[in-house]
Formats: sequence, C-alpha cells, structure tokens
Amino acid sequence: MENFCELGLVVAVSGKPGSGKTSLARRLAETLNLRYVSMGQIFRDLARSRNLSLEEFSRVAEEDPSIDRLIDAAAIEEAKKGCVVLDGHITAWIVKDLAHVKILTYAPLEVRADRVARRDRKSFEESLHEIKVREESEKIRYMRYYSIDVDKLDVFDVIINTSLLGEEEVARVATEIVKILAQAKLKKFKRS
Repeated sequence: MENFCELGLVVAVSGKPGSGKTSLARRLAETLNLRYVSMGQIFRDLARSRNLSLEEFSRVAEEDPSIDRLIDAAAIEEAKKGCVVLDGHITAWIVKDLAHVKILTYAPLEVRADRVARRDRKSFEESLHEIKVREESEKIRYMRYYSIDVDKLDVFDVIINTSLLGEEEVARVATEIVKILAQAKLKKFKRS
C-alpha cells in the first residue's frame, strides 16, 4: 500500500449531523495513517468556551461571520499541511481546491436523529428538533457567507448512504474508493 501521508493526501468528509461523517473520517485517518481534524469539534469547543449550547451558538454564528471564518481558516491551514482527513459539514466546499478526495456521507433525517439521540443520550424528538434548527441555521449562514448551496453536491467525488451499511462496511468501502481516487488524482497532480 502506498504511503498516503508521505504523498500529502488530503481527504475531506462532509455531511449533515448524524450522517456518519465523523465515524468515517476517524476510520479513514486511522486506516490510511493520516491525521484527523474535526471542524465540528472546533465549533463545539468554541460554543463550550462561551457556555452556549450548539443551538445557541449556531444562532450567534448567524450574526457573527468571524466564527465560521475562523473554523474555515483552520480547515484550509490543515489541508495545506497535507496528510489529513478533515471532517466538517462544509469542509469539502471550503477545501475543494486542496482536497484530493471529497466524500459526502448521507442518511435520511430520521436515521440521523436516532443516531444523535443515542449518541448524546437525548430523546428522538429533542435530537430531531436540534438537527432541524442547526441545519436551517447552517444553510442560511453558508449561503449568506459563501454562496454555498448545501443541496448542490457536484463538489463531491463520492456520496455514501451510510444507512445502508454498518460503520465498518462504510469504512471499508470508503477506504477502497479513497485509495483508487487518491492514486489517480495524485498522479494527475504530479503531472500538472
């Protein structure tokens, strides 16, 4: 197997809350011996540092573009370093010119709400509400700040429906796809 870190591989994994992006990104990083960086964790840490819930902090971010710009700048800097799997809702759009492979994880809303409820030990209804509020806030912010339509998916190389397979199978499929795409794209980048 090629040493993808040595080649400077950058993989961006994006998706909505509960779609499996973090699980997949972590597994890819581990399997391919790449660093793992979560943009969502940076956002959560910022919310926690201000003693705000994710919902409250999302509303603050709607009025303060510096929050998203800070997270995006971190994504770009990490991508420039290479040897990384970046995990974030719009990371693929932000680093589209730096990432060799861009993956979208997808799952239906009810599946995602159930996953978030189990993960965060909340009721299904509470998780469903939080996801809807957060996604609406993000959709507004991303369009306002970047003119990114999160429903336009042509930036992605691969879209994986994570509700059809278990975590391990999703990771196995994604790893093989990343290896194939990375080898082809890295060769193309070298020729350019």
